[in-house]
Amino acid sequence: MKQERIWIVALILLTCVVNVMSAQEHTLSFQILDDLTNEPIENAQISLRPCSCGGVTDIKGEFKITLPQDTYVAMVSFIGFKTLEREIFLDQDQTLRLSLGEEQQQLSEVVLTAKRVSDRLETSQMGAVKLTTLELKKMPAVLGEVDVLRSMTLLPGVNNAGEVSNGISVRGGSLDQNLLLYDYAPVFNPTHLFGLFSVFTPEAIASTDLYRANIPARYGGRTTSVLDVKVRNPYVDKFKLSGGIGLVSSRLSLETPIIKDKLFLYAGTRAGFTDFLLPIVSKRLEKTKARFYDHTIKLLFLPTDKDQISFTNFYSKDFYQLDLIAQVENVNAESNQYDFKTFNNTLQWTHSFKDDSSLRTVFLLSNYTPKTLFPERDNNNVIEYESQINFASIFSEYEKRINERLNYYAGIQGNRYKIKPGQLDPGTAQSVLPVSLDEETSYEFSAYTNFNWNPIEPLTVSGGLRVTNFSFVGPYTSATFDESTGEITGITEFDKGEKVESYNVLEPRLGLNLKLGKNTSVKASYARLNQYLQNIYNSTTPLPTSRWKTSDTNIAPQKSDSYSIGIYQDILNNRVELGLETYYRKSENNLTYKPGADFFLEEFLEQDVVQAKGEAYGMEFSLRKPKGKINGWLNYTWSRSFLKTESERLADRVNNNEWYPSDFDRPHVFNSTVNFEGDQYNTLSFNFTAQTGRPYTTANGYFDIEGIDVPIFLERNNVRLKTYHRLDLSWRVKYGKKLDRRWIGDWTFTIYNVYARKNQYNLYYTQRNGDANTNIFRGSPLGSYELTIMNSPLFSLTYNFVFD
Repeated sequence: MKQERIWIVALILLTCVVNVMSAQEHTLSFQILDDLTNEPIENAQISLRPCSCGGVTDIKGEFKITLPQDTYVAMVSFIGFKTLEREIFLDQDQTLRLSLGEEQQQLSEVVLTAKRVSDRLETSQMGAVKLTTLELKKMPAVLGEVDVLRSMTLLPGVNNAGEVSNGISVRGGSLDQNLLLYDYAPVFNPTHLFGLFSVFTPEAIASTDLYRANIPARYGGRTTSVLDVKVRNPYVDKFKLSGGIGLVSSRLSLETPIIKDKLFLYAGTRAGFTDFLLPIVSKRLEKTKARFYDHTIKLLFLPTDKDQISFTNFYSKDFYQLDLIAQVENVNAESNQYDFKTFNNTLQWTHSFKDDSSLRTVFLLSNYTPKTLFPERDNNNVIEYESQINFASIFSEYEKRINERLNYYAGIQGNRYKIKPGQLDPGTAQSVLPVSLDEETSYEFSAYTNFNWNPIEPLTVSGGLRVTNFSFVGPYTSATFDESTGEITGITEFDKGEKVESYNVLEPRLGLNLKLGKNTSVKASYARLNQYLQNIYNSTTPLPTSRWKTSDTNIAPQKSDSYSIGIYQDILNNRVELGLETYYRKSENNLTYKPGADFFLEEFLEQDVVQAKGEAYGMEFSLRKPKGKINGWLNYTWSRSFLKTESERLADRVNNNEWYPSDFDRPHVFNSTVNFEGDQYNTLSFNFTAQTGRPYTTANGYFDIEGIDVPIFLERNNVRLKTYHRLDLSWRVKYGKKLDRRWIGDWTFTIYNVYARKNQYNLYYTQRNGDANTNIFRGSPLGSYELTIMNSPLFSLTYNFVFD
């Protein structure tokens, strides 16, 4: 009897073990990515058979489910993408990274745009624009290819300095007040070919984020905006080739796995040789030369399911020659040559934890080296002027999603700036002395945190704080000045590593979003920002000869307080988006040049610059139709931007210490873009822009010095150029009806400045000789002449292709 009981107990235990083993469960994790951009896809639908279960992915493109051990078929779908099926034998915890390919239909681009409509109403982030590669492609092509900076200038509140510009101006700010990042590394000169192209390799771009209002706390060091451009992750399972061949530039990119599911490579390059085109555009450009190239290389390594390591290398180089526009004393030259390059490296490691959190650590180096060359007349000697910015940074950031209503991140960051202000090498020239300005070294240490909170259904709050210590250290020679005369009264020498000056600042950020019904929201924001690195120039387009300067004893950091409020609404069943934003920005310590300043080789820059207060305010209206065969947007911005010095010395005052328009003051700006998508093979795009002319300074009179009439300038930016307007055309033609072919190509034909508008770039004065043009200038000893850059249409034809 006892033995029978033992066998019964053993049988029961065996049955339990079998049942437990047969019912053993495992976690199946998905991450769904966009095959083109390698960005996570939110709200992708995952269905599993035979359990008839599933769900949708979160903002990271992730979805997890626990299931009994068995064989399953997963079907992943998202509107605008090809449906993917995968058979899975679940005998242990598994993580699947799956990529969805775009359907070869125009609908795919529309769906991603529609997703952004919801983001715009739901988030508390204000003044932010996120564009993916597909959305950038919908914008009119610039000379045959997608361009980030040109696309940005179609948005409300974003502008440039004219036809030839080294960047963008956001809400009346100067070009150097924008932080431009390319895979986390700053880019100090973001343009090619006099500003017609941006330096970012087109096929390399995954997404572009522009922040204009409550800038997230992870960003610091600029007072107006942040443009964050991310390079795509080359997570591919086969070789892929793409590129384009055009009149102005040509490019080639490849993606390939190196070690299956572990190591991947992206490499893209672009080059432009336009010397032969420039004389066709304008006879004035027959002596002008221009060429450029850039490349982006990215390696992606996945050592485990929880770790991702990437390395990005970016190199950009430009060379161009212009008629003499900048001079150095005793230099006998008739042209300027500019040779400048950028060399950036980014190493990133991201580790994901099981509790919806991650840790990202990034180390980066950024090097910018501009040169100005002066070829001497009648000999082979070239006088060289070179400067350099060497920037290094490391930061580590922890991010956690607590629940659907609350998430946050916190991080620390250390930056080092090493600036070579300038070095002049005369070569064999006997009339020019060599000059070498002292290097400048400074450090910036920051800690920051940011949260997003949805306390009640209609209200979303985002808040952040950034704490920074900035230190300027030796070796350095510092000067003190007499307040009444401006003369140097003393010199102080600082040893290597010795603290010259330091600043401690707090930068709070706040954003609020209140939803008023399903399709309307009201937002408000505030942000304080500080800037320790600035660019000084005395023209609207910073040439490579302009000076970069960090804050020191005599030059305090720039500071701004920005306030914004806006209302947003979706109408006609979310087919049309409306937005109205107003803003006010108060700033201090804006750096500008003193009257008559020449800081090209100045040892003590403080003698030629003055810091001014600033005010910028405006209203931005936007209307956007992202869907349909006819889609596009219309933007109108009314804004003002002013500066005011408070110098005691008369010689240091700008505009006699009265408010005056900044170089980027544009009261009225209108942009309109229309895309006609007649069928899946033809897309016709028009872009029209019109804006108030840029302020410039005209002479208030003149006086005679030994027979030479010299103009007198008492007021700065006292008149304006003529109204600027321009129409561009882009026609993209796809061909071939087979959706499964490996080689896909299209032609893009563009016309820049369709109706040949002769927009003024500048007005300048020169001494008149004889009685020429008397009917125009009358008795004036000075002649005023108009300078235009693009006074005829600029045509471009580009063949774009993808081999997959």
